Parts: sequence; structure tokens; C-alpha cells
Amino acid sequence: VFQKWVNREISNFDYLIQLNTMAGRTYNDLAQYPVFPWILQDYTSEELDLNNPAVFRDLSKPIGVVNEKNAKTVRDRYENFEDPLGMIDKFHYGTHYSNAAGVMHYLIRVEPFTTLHIQLQSGRFDCADRQFHSIPATWQALMDNPNDVKELIPEFFYLPEFLENQNGFNLGQLQISKEVVNDVVLPKWAHSPEDFIYKHRKALESEYVSAHLHEWIDLIFGYKQRGPAAVEALNVFYYCTYEGAVDLDALTDEKERKALEGMINNFGQTPCQL
Repeated sequence: VFQKWVNREISNFDYLIQLNTMAGRTYNDLAQYPVFPWILQDYTSEELDLNNPAVFRDLSKPIGVVNEKNAKTVRDRYENFEDPLGMIDKFHYGTHYSNAAGVMHYLIRVEPFTTLHIQLQSGRFDCADRQFHSIPATWQALMDNPNDVKELIPEFFYLPEFLENQNGFNLGQLQISKEVVNDVVLPKWAHSPEDFIYKHRKALESEYVSAHLHEWIDLIFGYKQRGPAAVEALNVFYYCTYEGAVDLDALTDEKERKALEGMINNFGQTPCQL
């Protein structure tokens, strides 16, 4: 697969899907859903210029520190973390870039994810201000908040329907602006959900991304996922997100095991290292 990708016989999209599959990610498990990168950082221009490197996100950095001003917070969290019981390793992020709630967050407008979201929220929609309502606003929140580290899902590159409220769900209204949450607000350069998907996919297959995608792959699937390289890259997540970090079979206490299983399912899981 790698050779095919290097020779440009398969697209960046296909390569990422295959890496996800090899690392145990699947559409059948919300806790290990395929993970894709944010690739752009320009959600405000009238036109999207894919020949300009400045429109792309820096793929060599975890999403939590793409905004340089978050790096200090993240580094301090790691350096000052002390677990009195000595069980929990230091981490940069207490949340994860891919988890079940995040998948439902993005796909809330399409079934079965709508129903799953409602179940997760004890029978109703989460409050409107926490809904996925705008792509530019989601990006801005990522830049402002070092605790929000959600990457994307593959649907952002092929499924315009998830950006439309075709079922007419009542998702509430935003507290301050009173704006009703309906279809997802798109960047100015996208004239429709189809146009967004077309341009976003084009961006994924662009020359810039082809040249830099391996840097993101190192963080998610490769050598910067664990160990000293991960520490240096500000890429260490909460301990129970890593494969093999917790030996569930060794836990004899049923309650404790259930609690940890729940935590792993909700927290997100780092892919198997390839």
C-alpha cells in the first residue's frame, strides 16, 4: 500500500482509509472510527486558493497545538502533572482526537447517529451551543481551546448529506445570537454542501497535502504516537487511550472493569501503531 501511495497509484483518501483499517479502525465501532485530519485552516476567504500553502493546516503538529499559543498550556499540563498514586502517566491532552461522542457530534443530522446522540444525552438533543452547527466556528473553537482536539471523520470528504438537516430535526437555537441550528454553516468559499465536499476533497488530494500527509500519519499511526518522540511532539494522550495500557482481563473486580471499559469506550482510542 505504501509503495502504491508513494507512486501515486492510490489517492490520499484511499491511503488514509487503508491505514485506518490496518490500525483496527472501522465504521462498525464508534469508539474506533476512522480518523482523518483537518487539512485546511482557511474557512473565511471568499475563494479557496489551493496553490497557497498558507490555507493549509500544519500537518506536522497535533491539532491541539496547531495554534502556537496553546503549546505553552499543553506543555505545562504535561510537566506539572503528578498522579499521587503513581498509576497515571503524564499527558498533554485529557481528551482525544477521535471518540464516539465526536463521531456522533459531526453526524448528528443523519441516522442512526441522531438516535445514538439522543440516547447518549439521556433522551434529548444536547444544548444547541454544543451542537456541530458551523465549520468555521468549529475550527475557531479548536484554535481557541487547547482541550478541544477533535480531528475529522472520512465523511467530510465525500458525504454532503451530513451537512444538511434533511430530516428537519429541532436542534434548538444558539443562546447569544438566537440563531436556529439547522444546516451546517459552511465556509464562505463553499456555495453548497456538495461544493464544500468537492473542494475539501480536492484540498485533500492537493500537492501540498500529498507532500506533508506523512507528518500527520507519524503522529496518529507512526513513531510519534508513543515514547520520547510523542513527548517532544506534544502528542501524549490520557493513558487509557493506548492499546495495551490497561489489562482488562487482569481486573477481578467486575465494577472496576466495567468502569474502565466505559472509560475506554467514551474516551477514544489511539490506533494500533503501524
